[in-house]
This record gives sequence, C-alpha cells and structure tokens, in this order.
Amino acid sequence: MNKLMTNIMEQSMPANKVPAATPLLPRQRAIIIGSARGLGAALARHLATKGYHLGLIDRNPDLLNAICTEINTANGAIVALPYVHDATSYGEVPALMQKIMADLGGLDLFIYNAGILLPTTPTTYEFEKDRQMMEVNALGAMAWFNAVAPIFQALGSGQIVGISSVAADRGRVGNPGYNASKAAMATYLEALRNRLTRHGVHVLTVKPGFMDTDMLKSSPRTFWVVSPEQAASDIFKAMKSRRQTIYTLGRWGLIMLIIKHIPSVIFRRLSF
Repeated sequence: MNKLMTNIMEQSMPANKVPAATPLLPRQRAIIIGSARGLGAALARHLATKGYHLGLIDRNPDLLNAICTEINTANGAIVALPYVHDATSYGEVPALMQKIMADLGGLDLFIYNAGILLPTTPTTYEFEKDRQMMEVNALGAMAWFNAVAPIFQALGSGQIVGISSVAADRGRVGNPGYNASKAAMATYLEALRNRLTRHGVHVLTVKPGFMDTDMLKSSPRTFWVVSPEQAASDIFKAMKSRRQTIYTLGRWGLIMLIIKHIPSVIFRRLSF
C-alpha cells in the first residue's frame, strides 16, 4: 500500500476504530493487558501479523502509543488501538471492556499479561511488596477474567490466555508473594477452564521460565532464558492447538514435573 492510500484510509476512519472485517479480509479481535513492552509487545506484533485487530492496554501511555504506532505503520492501516489502564483499577474494567469491544467490533481472544516481580530475600518479610504483586498478578487478572468469561460463555466461543509462571508450581523460599500470586492465577485459570470448556471456550495457562525482559533484573540466577518473541510464537502455537497449559521454554515442563514431586521434607531444605 502506498503512502497516499494509507493517508486516505487514516483520514476516513475514526482514530478510535479499526476497519470493519470483510469476507475478503476477515479479522479476529484480541485484547492484551500489559502490552507495551516485553512479552505483551511481542504478542501484539505476532498477532498483528496473523490478521488480528488489537485492543492494547497498558499503564504507560508513551510506550503504549509507541507500540500501536509501530504496528499500525507496519500494517499500513489502524489495527492496534491504545487504552491506558492500571491493572489494579478494578472498577474501570467493565466499562473499559465494553468500550474496547465496541471499538473492535467484537472479541475473540483475551490475554492477561500484566505482572510484577518485586525483589526480596529469604530473610525479609515485606507485606507491601506481597500486596502489590497479589493485586497486579492475581486480583487484576480476576477482575478482567470475570468481565470476559460470561461474554465468551454466552457466545459459545473465544480464547482466554493467562501468563502465569513456573514459580506457580511450588512454594519456594526466594519470593513467597510472587509464587503465591502466580499460583493463584494458575488455579483460577484451571477453574475457568473447567467451567468454560463445556461452553466451547478455550482457556490456556502459560508458564514461562526466565524471559529476557525487565523483570529478569529481579532474578538473581538465570538460565534457559527465552526471548519474548520465541515465547509469543510458542503461545500462538498453543492457542491454535488448544493446549491447556504450556511451559516456555518447553524443557521447563520436565524440570517442574520433577520439582513438583520432590517430597516436602527435602524441598524445604533447598535454597532456591
């Protein structure tokens, strides 16, 4: 598409709308929470190449506008719309959900990627950090899942993806608050899956290991680091095959299977 045609399209479309899908150009619609950087941005880019219209949500307006501009420029049309929102502003969720669906013309996929990891040590106990992690990683997810689930249930279709962590699989000494927040999300997603599968809705739990994002700075020891782009590709493949739970990198699945079966009397003596 040349520059003139792009300018004509942009002038003829409202800035808060995406072009309507047509039989010749079908488009699925997705919302991504936590989409301005790292895995969220990688997912947005990946889904845009697969023909999705995107409602991108993040609390950082500058980074959010930048990723939307990048995607829209690459596509030669408005396919990504920005919405500024903090995941802990739970009361905003229902109205914002309805607005985005109206702007996109519906919804097929919802991804909750917002998350924080606040550093601590095995000898410190800091409720304020635990509270913040629980509010973003678990309660924020629940607020959005509660808004999305009944819509997909009524439609009899749709996909929900939650980004949990390998940290959800066992309570380790390093960061109990983070472990608990990600375990809460994983268990909530399992319960949603058990409710919604019978209604034709697919629910995917994603458990990354170490990922090359800003969050990695809070991890003192890292190995098997996956890029956000590789993780996004793994997640998309899992969505298409309707997997229930995936680890990325995949080898984490075997490691966590072993860790989950270590007897507690031994596990509690370990230092990780």
